[in-house]
Amino acid sequence: MLNIGVVGVGHLGKIHAEILQKSIFFNLIGIFDINKDTSNKLSKKLSIKNFTSFNQLLEECDVVDIVTPTNQHFNYAKQALNKGKHIFIEKPITKKIEEALELIKLSEKSNSKIQIGYIERFNPAFVSVKEQINHPVFFETHRLSTFNKRGTDVSVILDLMIHDIDILLHTVNSKIKNINANGISIISKSPDIANARIEFKNGCVANLTASRISMKKMRKTRVFQKDTYISIDFLNKKSEIVEITDKNSLSPFKPKIEINGTKKQINIKKPKIINTNALEDELNSFSKCITNNFNPNVSVYDGYESLKVAYNILDIINKNS
Repeated sequence: MLNIGVVGVGHLGKIHAEILQKSIFFNLIGIFDINKDTSNKLSKKLSIKNFTSFNQLLEECDVVDIVTPTNQHFNYAKQALNKGKHIFIEKPITKKIEEALELIKLSEKSNSKIQIGYIERFNPAFVSVKEQINHPVFFETHRLSTFNKRGTDVSVILDLMIHDIDILLHTVNSKIKNINANGISIISKSPDIANARIEFKNGCVANLTASRISMKKMRKTRVFQKDTYISIDFLNKKSEIVEITDKNSLSPFKPKIEINGTKKQINIKKPKIINTNALEDELNSFSKCITNNFNPNVSVYDGYESLKVAYNILDIINKNS
């Protein structure tokens, strides 16, 4: 088992610690947080060691799980990499692009592995259809959330939209051609609502909308490709595939349409959803990549690329406003 320590045990860090304590792949050696009251409470609840310094935690672990606010990611990750530790970092990888580049260099120098916490890659709804996304031509995404001050240390692009940026870059096999974007600040000092239109060189177009001041939550993506529509509901863990076929023997029990004189059949599929814990799955996948020495499912390079696109969107919004 790999010895792992958690840095930052706020809302999400507590969940990480609780999962890791039950893990069969990791041995949770303890936690560290600059907020001593928070770490003391969790330490007592889980009966685990509460380290008084980050350096002490580093001395006893093989892997560091960084679940701090974004502006602290780089500092902890740099120290861990300099000690030759593997690191899991919650998204986004860092607050600055230059910091992400430095972590790439440090990881290559120390031969340490880094996985970025893009949990939606492991969402059962996405997992159930990802192999069916072959040649997408249009994406429509809506990621809406009620207000929560936890994420306001960064813009809604880095807080919410970056999940969809990562999925997009992961599924569209093409370079970006052009980006248009708009956004406004309502409560925080950075954009709280944003929309981006991303055009790829292969012709695919994506329309991304994110808001953290909505009345209800929504995390939906719709994908269109030749004769196929794929719907992914990340929040409710549901997916659907609608296909149009022109088979000679059409089923009398399925809906049909006529296009240019040709009758076609509409097939609606409900992929089987294996209701797993996405956070547990991504942590387990990191353990396996360390043990078997292969690249993480969500690499440090993935984290860097999505951060670049996010800042490109933010720069365009700032220029437009």
